Amino acid sequence: MKAYVLVNIRVGDTKEVVRNLRRVEGVVEANMTFGPYDAVAVVEAADLNKLGTILATEIQPIPGVMETLTCLSVDV
Repeated sequence: MKAYVLVNIRVGDTKEVVRNLRRVEGVVEANMTFGPYDAVAVVEAADLNKLGTILATEIQPIPGVMETLTCLSVDV
């Protein structure tokens, strides 16, 4: 399963948060963005439970992360 995690970051912490996102197991890509969100991470996980665990225990606790929005990817 793949998800796009949009991240709002505290001012001044973007570079460090993106570096930390790239270190998270399951994050295959993380980049700074312009627009309503400051960064996006592409996360791959075995199932929804594993995705939830990655978000709750690895991504959201990163210092500087203020808010996340998770968009699940589906094949059509």
